[in-house]
Amino acid sequence: MKVGFTMAIPIIDLHCDALLRMYEHDYDFYSSPHLDVNVEKLQAGHVQAQAFAIFVMPDWSKEQKLAAALKQVDYFNKQVIRENVVHIKKWADFNQLRPGQIGAFLTIEGVGFFGGDIEIYHQFQKFGVLVIGLTWNGANEAADGLCSDLGRGVTAFGKEIIRLNNAYKIFTDVSHLNVQSFWNVLEHADYVLATHSNAKRVCDHPRNLNDAQIKAMIAKNAPIHVVYYPEFTTGTNNATMQDLLRHVDYICAMGGKHLIGIGSDFDGIDYKIVDLEHAGMHQNFINELLKHYSEADVRGFAYANFLTHLPK
Repeated sequence: MKVGFTMAIPIIDLHCDALLRMYEHDYDFYSSPHLDVNVEKLQAGHVQAQAFAIFVMPDWSKEQKLAAALKQVDYFNKQVIRENVVHIKKWADFNQLRPGQIGAFLTIEGVGFFGGDIEIYHQFQKFGVLVIGLTWNGANEAADGLCSDLGRGVTAFGKEIIRLNNAYKIFTDVSHLNVQSFWNVLEHADYVLATHSNAKRVCDHPRNLNDAQIKAMIAKNAPIHVVYYPEFTTGTNNATMQDLLRHVDYICAMGGKHLIGIGSDFDGIDYKIVDLEHAGMHQNFINELLKHYSEADVRGFAYANFLTHLPK
């Protein structure tokens, strides 16, 4: 059920997996009720800009991975970008959004489909990718992920990607890295963020950031976008907005209030926080935040903190 809210505050959401679901099921972005993120829901949730992740399954063949990534870009260009949904290809494009328009931009959740080929990086950079996570939970040619510990951290190939990210002013995402890879990224990357991660001290899940990592992100002035997934919120399949609020409170208490944003993970999660089941419900969380924080703080969490920390 959607609860009432006192005001509509624009949202910038740094993570959804709608492209993967469109690829797997041929869902239509403008009409499918099966997507957590579609045009109607983005409008209802007052989403100003939505990041669309390119993600491929790690157990697919090398050929299938690249084909799937390219097809997801095709879905993005042919279905997502039309009418009032505008492709954000560079950070300055945020300044060109007009009232009623929704910005959409591409991110990469794991470079496994590169197959170790830096030319594929350049191909996708030209597509307008603005955020790149080196790997998902496993290991690939670029880095060790959350569920792998090969003792490599970020590889030479991964460092080459980071170097190019720095040159192109592309964020390097730390959300799925293991601890060694995380510290390697913070050492080498100029533009760092966590697109969808919560606080480990509040919920002891390996996908969440520990205190040392949060402190390092704050020292780096790197945005931390909280994720709407119950497993990363309470460690179970059930969570409330009050549970998610505890992660916001904790990061604020550590000094990161000016860095907090939203990374819902819609279309990538099987279980949902109550009253945050799809993109049309973002304002429910805004209403909850307004009970505890000033309007200026909540606008920061919703969109302004991210815009303030865009690569210059």
